[in-house]
Amino acid sequence: MASASSLGLLLMLAALVSTATAHLSPTFYDTSCPRAMSIIKSTVTAAVNNEPRMGASLLRLHFHDCFVQARFHLTNHPVFFFYFDLMPKSSKQGCDASILLAGNERNAAPNFSVRGYDVIDSIKTQIEAVCKQTVSCADILTVAARDSVVALGGPSWSVPLGRRDSTGAATAAQVISSLAPSTDSLAQLISAYASKGLSATDLVALSGAHTIGMARCRGFRTRLYNETNIDAAFAAALKANCPATPGSGDGNLAPLDTTTPTAFDNAYYRNLLSNKGLLHSDQELFSNGSTDNTVRSFASSAAAFGAAFATAMVKMGNISPLTGTQGQIRLICSAVNS
Repeated sequence: MASASSLGLLLMLAALVSTATAHLSPTFYDTSCPRAMSIIKSTVTAAVNNEPRMGASLLRLHFHDCFVQARFHLTNHPVFFFYFDLMPKSSKQGCDASILLAGNERNAAPNFSVRGYDVIDSIKTQIEAVCKQTVSCADILTVAARDSVVALGGPSWSVPLGRRDSTGAATAAQVISSLAPSTDSLAQLISAYASKGLSATDLVALSGAHTIGMARCRGFRTRLYNETNIDAAFAAALKANCPATPGSGDGNLAPLDTTTPTAFDNAYYRNLLSNKGLLHSDQELFSNGSTDNTVRSFASSAAAFGAAFATAMVKMGNISPLTGTQGQIRLICSAVNS
C-alpha cells in the first residue's frame, strides 16, 4: 500500500496535470480576441480557393509541427506522468509553432517541401492588427489546419485553444528522428504514433489526410519499380512522370489520391483496397496487417472516417502543448520576440 507521502505526491501531480489541461479551451479567445477565428477562416478559405493544394500544405505544416519533439507519457493516468514533463517548457514541445521560425526546422530535409508559411504570416498580421500579442501562432496553425479540411469538403471539429509559442526550434536531427519516413513498415508506423500517444486507428485516420495533396517522385519511386503490391496500370501511369533513375524527375509531383485529389473524402481508402496507395507507408495500412479492417471501415463510410479523423486531429493537437506562462505569444510567427 502506498505511503501517505507517496499519495500526497500523486495527488499533487494529478492536480498539476489537471491545471495544465484546463488551459486549452475552444472558447479561449472569445473575449480577448473574438475576431480571430473568422480571420483565420476567411484567409484560409481564400487561399484554398485560389490554390486547392494549399489546403493540404497547411494541414501538413501543422502535422510536422506537432510531431517533432512531441512527448507523450507512458500512460494516460495522470498520477504516472513523469516529473520532468511538469517542469516549465518553452524551447520546443509538440504543437508550438516552432516550424514557423525562420531557419532551424524549416531547413531540415523532411521539411524542404513544406509550404504555407505565407498564409500563416498573413493571418498573424491581420490578427495582430486587432488583438496585439494575444493569439499564438501555434493556435493559428492548429485552426488553419481544421479550416483547410473544411474548405475542401471535409469534417469540422471544435479546436481546443490556448497554446503558446516556443522560444526555440528542434535541430535537423530531431526533425528527422521525429517524422516517420514513407519507407516505414506498418509496425514501425504504429510504434511511431504510439510514442506520441496515438493509436493504430489514429494512424489510419490521420493518414487519410493523403486524400488531398501531392508527393514528389523521389518519395514513391522505389514503390513504383520495386514493390509488387501495386496495381500495374496505376504504376505504369505514374512511371511516365517518375523515371527509374535517381536524380531524374525527383521533384515531379503526383497526387496522393488520383481519384479526387482536391476533395477531402474517403477515396484514399478505396484506393488502398485496390493497391493504389502512392507511398509505401500508405499501402502498408492495407497489406494483410492489423489495420486492414480499419481501412475497410473508412473506405465504406465517409462518416466513420470523418469522425475518426476529427478525433485524431484533436488528440494530435493536444500533445504536450505549451500553456499558461510557458513559452510566449510571438509578435511575428517567423521569429522569437526580442
